[in-house]
Amino acid sequence: MSPPPQPDSQQQQAQQQYEKLHSQYNELAELAGSLAHEIKNPLSVIRMNLELLNEDPSEAKTPNERRALNKVRIVEEQCVRLENMLNDFLRFARVRNLNLQPSNLNEQIEQVLNLFEVQARKSNIEIRRYLDADLPTVFLDRETIRSALINLVKNAFEAMDHDGELTARTYVTRTGVALDLIDTGCGMDERTAIKMFDAFFSTKDGGSGLGLPHARKVIEAHGARIDVQSELGRGTKFTIEFPAPARLATGAAAVV
Repeated sequence: MSPPPQPDSQQQQAQQQYEKLHSQYNELAELAGSLAHEIKNPLSVIRMNLELLNEDPSEAKTPNERRALNKVRIVEEQCVRLENMLNDFLRFARVRNLNLQPSNLNEQIEQVLNLFEVQARKSNIEIRRYLDADLPTVFLDRETIRSALINLVKNAFEAMDHDGELTARTYVTRTGVALDLIDTGCGMDERTAIKMFDAFFSTKDGGSGLGLPHARKVIEAHGARIDVQSELGRGTKFTIEFPAPARLATGAAAVV
């Protein structure tokens, strides 16, 4: 009878198993990304030709021609939807190293909120900012963290539709730096809140179900955590807490 494996041996086996799974995931992600690209190319050609067919709807003279153009428009809309889903999938599946740089979290969220100012005015949504001016520096990959924040703010706007309030608040915690995003939207029940970060889960018509999973993936790759509190009919609060610089290695981390 062979002796039971020692702790060091168990750790080694666990590490080998992790590396094997990680390698398999990378291969699968690369394959999925290649497949998505292959689908996108003919889809783009189809959409462009549909746009040409639908270039001048006023030229349709008969009821049959108008019905045909209406069907062309429907197919074109579905092509756009598929392209958007493929783009979301490519962002979610992509594996890349993070380029961590000393950054100001206030600047990152401010840039994202500015992107939504026009939409906020159109939808009568007030954006409130309570940003700690003395916030310490954190290490961020500015491109990927901005994409994660855009997904979270977009989700908040969609939850409010028209008339509402989005509050962005930054502050220092015992272990790092935090950001709250609080909306006055429709909120979620417990089941939805639990499943919202699952890939392909969506409560929206036409949603890819990849925006929030991508956001969490990016945030956790930064060594940060994201929590959600929500109440149906009352709104939702996302809290992201980034580790203090001393606790975060300044090298490259991987989004996996």
